[in-house]
Amino acid sequence: METMNDLGQELENSYAYMGNGEYDTDTLLAWEKIYQYKETGEILPVTVSGIVNKGVIALVEGVRGFIPVSRLDLNHVEDTNVWLGRDIRVRVNEADMEKGKLVLSAREILREESAAAKKAQREMAISKIETGSVVEGTVESIQSYGAFIDLGNDVSGLVHISQISERRISSPKEALEVGQKVRAKVIKNQDGKISLSIKELLEEERVKEEEEIKKNIPQTESIGTSLGSLLSGLKLD
Repeated sequence: METMNDLGQELENSYAYMGNGEYDTDTLLAWEKIYQYKETGEILPVTVSGIVNKGVIALVEGVRGFIPVSRLDLNHVEDTNVWLGRDIRVRVNEADMEKGKLVLSAREILREESAAAKKAQREMAISKIETGSVVEGTVESIQSYGAFIDLGNDVSGLVHISQISERRISSPKEALEVGQKVRAKVIKNQDGKISLSIKELLEEERVKEEEEIKKNIPQTESIGTSLGSLLSGLKLD
């Protein structure tokens, strides 16, 4: 059996769907959804329906939203007119029904997707770098404990100070400088971190060179020739 309190609650709830005297029901429901979009950060597909000063217009739930030119793309937008009629994806950046203010942004979505793409590209590049392989790169920074080598595709490898030179050095700057091109051997690839050794590569190349030199030395007669063989053929009076 319904009580007067129950009837009062139902009547109050109904007001939310009847408007509040200032805003009609559709407007209130539209802004309620917009606030939810802002809270969840949902990505919304919209169409640019108008061009205004310093930005463009797009509708969200029938509400006119403003996209500042600075939040339209990752790159600087010179002419907003070419965006008219274009389908884009946005998030609600600011929402205030009382002020009639709805600000949208596409830039953050594009920035996140760009970062995700770079991360995937970097992970793919790292996965292709095998331990024991020889790589080429550029010294991008020098620290007291070693040097970071830029290997391309946003991948860097660390050469520890102990792996820089065959001679003992007290600072990486004794053997390397920023911008220098180097070759190194990959001695470890684990958890996205690349460890390199210039020293080990130099040692291997030196040993290989020495072996090649030995191979190219011509064969000569045995040095340990016996005295008998030296005297053979000699005629004594």
